[in-house]
Amino acid sequence: EKDWRTPDVGAESLAFLQYTSGSTGTPKGVMLTHANLLHNLGLISGAFQVRRDSVGVIWLPPYHDMGLIGGILQPLYAGFPVALMSPMAFLQKPLRWLQAVSRFRGTISGGPNFAFELCARRATPEDVASLDLSSWEVAFCGAEPIRASTLKRFAEVFAPSGFRPEAFYPCYGLAEGTLIVTGEEKGRGVRVHPLEDAALARGLAVSGAEDVAGVRAHIGCGTTLAEQRVLVVDPDSLVARAPGQVGEIWVSGASVAQGYWRKPELSEATFHARPAGVVDGPEYLRTGDLGVLREDGQLLVTGRRKDLIILRGRNLYPQDVEGVIERADARVRAGSVAAFSVETTGGEALAVVAEVGRDLVDADPTVLAAVANGLRQALARELEVQTHTVALLPPGAVPKTSSGKIQRFACRAALVSG
Repeated sequence: EKDWRTPDVGAESLAFLQYTSGSTGTPKGVMLTHANLLHNLGLISGAFQVRRDSVGVIWLPPYHDMGLIGGILQPLYAGFPVALMSPMAFLQKPLRWLQAVSRFRGTISGGPNFAFELCARRATPEDVASLDLSSWEVAFCGAEPIRASTLKRFAEVFAPSGFRPEAFYPCYGLAEGTLIVTGEEKGRGVRVHPLEDAALARGLAVSGAEDVAGVRAHIGCGTTLAEQRVLVVDPDSLVARAPGQVGEIWVSGASVAQGYWRKPELSEATFHARPAGVVDGPEYLRTGDLGVLREDGQLLVTGRRKDLIILRGRNLYPQDVEGVIERADARVRAGSVAAFSVETTGGEALAVVAEVGRDLVDADPTVLAAVANGLRQALARELEVQTHTVALLPPGAVPKTSSGKIQRFACRAALVSG
């Protein structure tokens, strides 16, 4: 058309709005520029050591950061092919994901912890025998807390398929940071850090012996990628925490977004923070995530500040509670448990909702009561905590985001409202 004019687009021009997942509240539009995207895509290429003969296999939703940027834009940026499949196809039959990795000889693929858990739980010996996962070089895992037990189970189940545990690539990132912030060294696999629960509840990361009561395995999410800066800061006093102390994770660098769309006050508070007493220097993004930086620079993510459960002064991380529930009874559906606090006449108390099989939901009430009691006992035994409510629900009843994350705030609201 003769009236066509080339848009005036530069590095600092808005590329698109990337909405947060909504796991802790209403989704917010994150403003990403072309410069943000190019910087983060460069970080991913370097971290994954991509080549022209790399092959991606992605089932993740294209309307969230990991699926859009990691699954679609990254192959375009680096120039390698990618096989895309519908998230619904994966959720209907998780093994389709691994079948695609096997068929297309995928080298780069991954997802949240629950994806690896579902595959490990549902694979039959026939499934394992039919797969060839020997081409898989980078099995990235992020977007939600990573469980050591899940990755260990996955590696054991699919070892006969040629999967190598050193392919695991634990990483940490968020929409406000475009995508990736920290990551492991490619080929390093998983670094497991056993930490004492009691010390962690006091805000300290104290190493303990593995397989001992009161000690839980935590996965390292790697170190800060090039040109990024990460601090751990006391979220109330804004004083930077020393290595080994729990605090809020703050991020600075060229991948950090410009703010939230049409939310200037929230953007100012979230994207322009500085530690107490610091006037000049870089501004930081307050992630809302809690974590620990070790002396060697490894980042351990311990949970979300908004999700933290505080019972009589003791801090409990919901994912620890949820992990106990999933392990306690095989009839509990993986990735479909939510733990949170509720207000009672005696103060804050622990509540848990969990999906179970339809046959169990329809069973005699005494059977359901026995299952719930078993879950209470497991929590008392492993975490030394009393549970106010255990609700067992049919499949599909626990609210989740479109990317599969549990919406604990929605679970709490639904339970409170009856």
